[in-house]
Amino acid sequence: MAIKSLVVQVGVDVAGKSHNCQANSKHRIAMGEVRLKVRNGRSWDHYCRACAETIIARDLEKLTTLRALRPAGEAGA
Repeated sequence: MAIKSLVVQVGVDVAGKSHNCQANSKHRIAMGEVRLKVRNGRSWDHYCRACAETIIARDLEKLTTLRALRPAGEAGA
């Protein structure tokens, strides 16, 4: 049996054309810039570097909390 991953399919690539960030339409991803891509059903959501860093930091914090393996209602959680 394969071991499952909590991390959905994600990757880093280079934008083929300029477009807005999925998290903040005021953030523009220029052609050739590095971006975070996250699988969303059958397509991909793309995020600029600033939003990607926020997303990754938040998710690392969640994973660190999960690592303690404490039920949500337990004292000290």
